[in-house]
Amino acid sequence: MAPPIAYSLIATDLDGTLLRGDDTLSDRSLDALAQVAAAGAQHLVVTGRPAPRVRPLLDVLGSKGLAVCGQGAQLYDAGADRLLWSITLDRELAETALGKIEAEVGEVYAAVDQDGVDGLTLIEPGYLMPHPTLPAVRVQHRDDLWCEPISKVLLRHPALSDDELAATARAVVGSLATVTMSGPGTVELQPCGITKATGLALAAEHLGLGAHETIAFGDMPNDIPMFDWAARGVAMANAHPELKAVADEITLSNEDDGIAVVLERLFAGVGAGASASASTLADLAQ
Repeated sequence: MAPPIAYSLIATDLDGTLLRGDDTLSDRSLDALAQVAAAGAQHLVVTGRPAPRVRPLLDVLGSKGLAVCGQGAQLYDAGADRLLWSITLDRELAETALGKIEAEVGEVYAAVDQDGVDGLTLIEPGYLMPHPTLPAVRVQHRDDLWCEPISKVLLRHPALSDDELAATARAVVGSLATVTMSGPGTVELQPCGITKATGLALAAEHLGLGAHETIAFGDMPNDIPMFDWAARGVAMANAHPELKAVADEITLSNEDDGIAVVLERLFAGVGAGASASASTLADLAQ
């Protein structure tokens, strides 16, 4: 008799976690996720990227299920290519929050992710995309950022570190928005009260699963609410110190297949047919 699976839901961040630095997935990671699927567990992407920026990666994974996008503000159904749930950041509140931040630290550079499955990422003059491979549309003026409903605002400062900018933003924004730090050069404002845990809990409910059945992987402070919600949180070796401090386990880095190392251990000998599934996923990744 095959041993029971340790976790039924595997929640993974993307950047700095499942993805390598060049935005690709290794064959070993794909094999490990195929082993998870063969064992009857489900893999759920939980990312700060908006749905349109996640769709190509879900295609590589062969995923037709759910994904949590936009820091928990979007629950995306890949099979139907539609949002099952989304919440937007009030644009007037976003402008007010930006004004409060700039009153403390001087000029910042801003970008927004528009809501919807075809929403654009708009960047104002001076803003540099932390991931140059991700598509963005440069606008002429900040006012142009607010032309359509948005899911979040992304901020960069010309001199302050991400930690300094995030700390100041949290101090002055209050209930106008939730402040997160999701990666190098990425401090974000999202709807107040919305975190990755919000979207993860909603997705788990749709799947008929609970926190006690969930293991989560991440690398940045925006993953802390997800770790708090899940039964187990695993931080990457390259993770921010704040996340490592609350993790149940620290694995290898994203470049060294840290997620695969843990999944191989947890799902060793569980399920049949994993090799065939892994080959299919590896083919998709080519």
